[in-house]
Amino acid sequence: MGDTRAVQGRSAARAYIGSFTSAGGRGVLAADVDAATGALTVTGATDAVADPSFLALAGPVLHAVSESELGAVAAFDVTGPTPRPLGDPVPVDGAGPTHLALAAGHLVTANYTSGSVTVLPLAADGTPRPATAVLRHEGRGSVPGRQSGPHAHQVLPDPSGRWVVSVDLGTDSVRICVLDPGTGELTLHGETALRPGTGPRHLTFHPAGTHVYVLNELEPTLTVCRWDAATGTLEPLGETPVVPEGTQGPSHPSEIVASRDGRFLWAAVRGDDTLAVLALDADGAKAELVATVPCGGVWPRDLTLDPSGRRLYAANERSGDVTWFDVDPETGVPARAGAIEVPAASCVVFG
Repeated sequence: MGDTRAVQGRSAARAYIGSFTSAGGRGVLAADVDAATGALTVTGATDAVADPSFLALAGPVLHAVSESELGAVAAFDVTGPTPRPLGDPVPVDGAGPTHLALAAGHLVTANYTSGSVTVLPLAADGTPRPATAVLRHEGRGSVPGRQSGPHAHQVLPDPSGRWVVSVDLGTDSVRICVLDPGTGELTLHGETALRPGTGPRHLTFHPAGTHVYVLNELEPTLTVCRWDAATGTLEPLGETPVVPEGTQGPSHPSEIVASRDGRFLWAAVRGDDTLAVLALDADGAKAELVATVPCGGVWPRDLTLDPSGRRLYAANERSGDVTWFDVDPETGVPARAGAIEVPAASCVVFG
């Protein structure tokens, strides 16, 4: 729960990979997945949209952000071996969208550069229509150059489907919103402040829907929060490091993933180029760093758990590869199992 990238009830027979075309990437790639080994085999690619850095799948339609100054979303038919564009990209009325998700029959995007969240309804064929709402964040943080204004980095629905949450790196906060499924209007319900200077980037929910884990980019820490879906309230409980004590050099966490059974969290850390393993207590209120392993490349921008819950896939942007890992079900520690070349890889989703 909390990860909208895998379609529930479907086998992991296909994977889709985003990549930065401005850095030599092939755009949106489709790949077959070997169920026995987890190996990926690319079957086709399209560069029809610039810098499709994040993807979301809805049945036979794949949605991608175009992370550009004139931000947009694009839709692709993925029933064949190569993703096929469905119409022209649709503007999000915001700059630099970095993330998107499906919520209440709409697409929502987090627009990093403009510090806003956009709502776009979906037509009957699954393609996006013009935006119905743009919610602009306000505020700034304490880190010069990174927090001079709002920077929405992620947006997703909570497991109950009642709320839409957005993570803002520039304002050190998480916003909770209500999305009207009829009108497509997005209304701010509340905002939770996190410790100044942490720079929250992404979050994930505990499978029980009772806790939220916010991964911070500007400091290599995880903020554990209590989540009340009845009231739409997020309460910070404490922080846990995602790199070992004494780690030297810059460490910039990127993505956080929860195990299906609620026993473990995994975090990708750029600079340190590791995957952190965190053990959760019985109710998910406390996290402890128990291991780190190399990510298999350089600059892991994204980390994804496959639908079986047995493998992790790291999109290593600067080394240009996607590496997969078998997860030990007892310890949660991932072991490298293989990799494929994907220049400027940015994310992986399954269908």
